[in-house]
Amino acid sequence: MRIPTINTNNAPKAIGPYSQGVMAGDLIFFSGSIPLCPKSGEVVCGSITKQTEQVIANISALLKAAGIGFDNIVKTTCFLTSMDDFAEFNEVYSKHFISKPARSTVAVSALPKGVDVEIEVVAMKA
Repeated sequence: MRIPTINTNNAPKAIGPYSQGVMAGDLIFFSGSIPLCPKSGEVVCGSITKQTEQVIANISALLKAAGIGFDNIVKTTCFLTSMDDFAEFNEVYSKHFISKPARSTVAVSALPKGVDVEIEVVAMKA
């Protein structure tokens, strides 16, 4: 059995051997999104605000490709390279995740391509 995947050119292509998203029943598991520009594939540098906004734009494109929206997200896992960025990150995050899904936020020593933030989401197909 082949597992259905979610793929879109409006979000960064996978930079490794994985899918942008996979469906399992009513759940969709999206791979972690980092602040890459979908068109250029380049890292969006700058403040944690700027990076988080790009990550959220990428997540939005993935959700749209799946035919759902932010209200369908049930769980996020957020990775930050510095908890000193938490308040600024949280300010951007709270503007978009209005339905308040379950969330974990952890500090990590490094992320792919040297970025400061990564968010992965699990959503439910309504």
